[in-house]
Amino acid sequence: MAENREFFYRRLHSLLGVIPIGLFLMQHLVVNHFSTYGPEAFNAAAHFMESLPLRLGLEIFVIYLPLLFHAIYGVYIAFTASPNSFKFGYFRNWMFVLQRITGIITLIFVVWHVWETRLANAIYGTEINFDLMVTILEEPFMFWFYIVGVISTVFHFANGLWSFFVTWGITVTPRSQVIMTYITIGVFAIFTYMGIASLIAFVSAS
Repeated sequence: MAENREFFYRRLHSLLGVIPIGLFLMQHLVVNHFSTYGPEAFNAAAHFMESLPLRLGLEIFVIYLPLLFHAIYGVYIAFTASPNSFKFGYFRNWMFVLQRITGIITLIFVVWHVWETRLANAIYGTEINFDLMVTILEEPFMFWFYIVGVISTVFHFANGLWSFFVTWGITVTPRSQVIMTYITIGVFAIFTYMGIASLIAFVSAS
């Protein structure tokens, strides 16, 4: 019974990391990338997301609750699981370790980012716009904190996407797993570029 529950939790953890959390991450990075086209473009994209109907309900049930479970169970995995070098080999063994490290970094980064933006908006009425991000990132420490946070978050998602396909029995052959490795490397490269380009656009305007 305990093994069945563990199997279920791991599958749910993997699923939520891709749907909806991973999809939200990609959407969030796309919206942020509008900063590269100027303040007006970013503010218009951010305003559109803020104006979605039933936004609060969507945030709670599609983002925050799935993220809460994924984070709590992810911390449990990070401190209890052991690399399986015999099954996946040296490279995947390192990816396993990096997945746990970036998971902890990502958790710290996301909590801080939510506090600076969403909670500041809810508590103090701080408007989430281009100027807010400029103010946050004009401090060099915060800029590099966001750089590390974005890289860790995107890596955690991309590598987790590879694990998702294995966990759910989609890539079962060695060849399919190699192909998926290249795909996830591409996902990591594209969305890391978008995230860093967005941060540079914010600080360039300050």
